[in-house]
Amino acid sequence: MSTAAAKKETIPLDAPLVLGNPSFSDLSETIGGITEKKAPVQWFLLVGFFASLALLFAGSVGYLFWEGVGIWGLNVPVAWGWAIVNFVWWVGIGHAGTLISAILFLFRQRWRTAINRFAEAMTIFAVICALLFPMIHVGRVWVVYWTLPFPNQMMMWPNFRSPLLWDVFAVSTYFTVSLLFWYVGMIPDLATLRDRATTKVRKVMLGIFSLGWRGSNKQWKHYERAYLILAALATPLVLSVHSVVSFDFAVSQLPGWHTTIFPPYFVAGAIFSGFAMVMTLAIVARKIYKLENIITINHLDVMNKIMLATSLMVGYAYSCEFFVAWYSGNEFEQFAFINRATGPYAWAYWIMITCNVFIPQFLWSQRIRRSIPFMFVITIFINIGMWFERFVIVVSSLANDFLPSSWAYYTPSMWDVMTYIGTFGVFFTLFLLFLRFLPMVAISEVKGVLPAANPHYRGPVSSGGQS
Repeated sequence: MSTAAAKKETIPLDAPLVLGNPSFSDLSETIGGITEKKAPVQWFLLVGFFASLALLFAGSVGYLFWEGVGIWGLNVPVAWGWAIVNFVWWVGIGHAGTLISAILFLFRQRWRTAINRFAEAMTIFAVICALLFPMIHVGRVWVVYWTLPFPNQMMMWPNFRSPLLWDVFAVSTYFTVSLLFWYVGMIPDLATLRDRATTKVRKVMLGIFSLGWRGSNKQWKHYERAYLILAALATPLVLSVHSVVSFDFAVSQLPGWHTTIFPPYFVAGAIFSGFAMVMTLAIVARKIYKLENIITINHLDVMNKIMLATSLMVGYAYSCEFFVAWYSGNEFEQFAFINRATGPYAWAYWIMITCNVFIPQFLWSQRIRRSIPFMFVITIFINIGMWFERFVIVVSSLANDFLPSSWAYYTPSMWDVMTYIGTFGVFFTLFLLFLRFLPMVAISEVKGVLPAANPHYRGPVSSGGQS
């Protein structure tokens, strides 16, 4: 490559976070207008399609309640199947939103402002989908309240030594803090939409949810303090939630599960898959809603670098598992990992390796990192690979445990498949409603990174004023 071409591809350190030098009112019009204009026909078609998938989920769960978990593909050694695989996968998807919003906020990474809002929304909706699976997996759904620590007439108390109970507390706490963090961050933007509202119903509803926000100095002071506290609370949850989920496996004695590398391994994998899903949604949303000047190619490039880094972490964890199994001298551990790569589930293992380790290596190329079609395809492969990672961990270890006489091949039933597909309906229906009725980009935060936000700014101002 010539020197001139190399200079052309170099990203300047002072590259603007928002292109086109919009004014404050231009930004409010661009983002607020999405929620104010009439929804296109395509939006209604998509909502109808995904709502039908959500009904498929409701029907599958209803039949499950009627017949029991026997309709799934579970067998004697594989007592955990797609329900736990999908639970762990959806929890991982929900990690990127809190990471982008909380941790990057604490580290004052200003590039997060364009993508944090719908990443937070994705977190909320993914955790909702994740929480559905443990509830329906317990079998006796009508007594799921036994996992909650409150006095009852049966004098029962949850077994706090159970990792599954730890999930209840970890995931529910993560959901609560993430929901508060998401809502508090939207208050200034809801007030902006309230002031732009043209109908009484819309003005009243937005007025209620904006909590009387007027943008005074005192309100901004309290707002920033509350936002900082919630960010500080959410940050350790990014590490703790998927660590606790990994304890479902790590505290057992089953070969392939009983390993101390699972907590950091699961956290890195969750960030990896979460960022891939954020990228998938961001690429589509910025194109449909013409937000290329706000969610710029530089934003996507930085996120691709993070995915590349977490891919290397995940690949390192894969190799560590084999090394530890060999170095331990434990023949059961050695068999478990050799069996993953060469046994009946080798096809799933090599799909996982290909999607999570080999394909992301293309992101070393700046040309690919800044190519929309390439990065979109790579994010799809990463999401597929991370699902297969959970499948390999859960199923291959259970199907071939200590007793060869009990070994059996696991095959999901159509009810497993329909339940999983139905959660996509729940997720995307909620996400489409969010795009339609709430600001998908943090208006107030993006305004803060505009050149015009600098009190010493003396540059040109585009039409529309600085309102």
